[in-house]
Amino acid sequence: MTLLHDAGPTLDLKEFRLLRDFVNQFCGIYFADDSAYIVERRLRERLRDLGIDDFAEYYRYLQYHPRADAELEAAAEVLTTNETYFFREAYQLRAFTDEILPVVRGRALARGSKRLDVWSAGCSSGEEVYTIAMLIDATGLFEGWDIRIFGNDISRRVLRKARGATYTSASFRAMIPEYERYLIDTDEGRQVHPRIRSMCHFGHLNLMNQRRAAIVGRVDVTFCRNVLIYFDDASRRNVLDTIYERLNRGGYLLLGHSESLLQSSTAFEIAQLTTDIVYRRPIPYTELPPRRR
Repeated sequence: MTLLHDAGPTLDLKEFRLLRDFVNQFCGIYFADDSAYIVERRLRERLRDLGIDDFAEYYRYLQYHPRADAELEAAAEVLTTNETYFFREAYQLRAFTDEILPVVRGRALARGSKRLDVWSAGCSSGEEVYTIAMLIDATGLFEGWDIRIFGNDISRRVLRKARGATYTSASFRAMIPEYERYLIDTDEGRQVHPRIRSMCHFGHLNLMNQRRAAIVGRVDVTFCRNVLIYFDDASRRNVLDTIYERLNRGGYLLLGHSESLLQSSTAFEIAQLTTDIVYRRPIPYTELPPRRR
């Protein structure tokens, strides 16, 4: 039974599990039973905005109301965690610039192509996307190339911030001084240089929607860092299948430092780099270059 108190409606265990499973099916995010209070606290603002008195009524709204789809997006937005900043996990970014990009460049040239595509899956407010663009530009390896870095998120709010490309000090707590040249000081904060912004594109995408993920196109590298830790096993496998499908053969997948594919997918192979372990979509044996004798 749902009870009212001064702070708002409370969420009992049965209602929590119904809502938790409904949201999980929609976007993959999973909350264990000990996270019920977090869900209760974050969803209260949705109940207030809708004028709904309790969580049982809110659950019925999500099932039957004509605006249920839009509200499910709104619920997912308040339940997701959006924590990011420029040059996060610098050791991995070094592996990206020093070892992955030269390989990707060589493969593209061997195909007669000068196109580079990178996907930031779950990009939040865009700092990762712009970091990737800065790194690519600074290598000097891709001058004159067609470069596209695509970032997606389920939250329309953070995507608006990403497109604005203007950030305050919290976003720069790991900023590397040599990349300061890509930033412009404004009254609202520090804005990413237009040349870097021109490489970057953002779109609203639920990673659980495999059909919709086709908007990403084919990519050479996917960053999906500290996203899958919020998913349950089945949802994680679903997203990894989508990432695998979007990657070119030989393309790379970079996860967060605490993440592993050990129990989630056997489709990828491990690529041991100097400063990091990443994953790669295998190249079929028939497509490998002949060995030199």
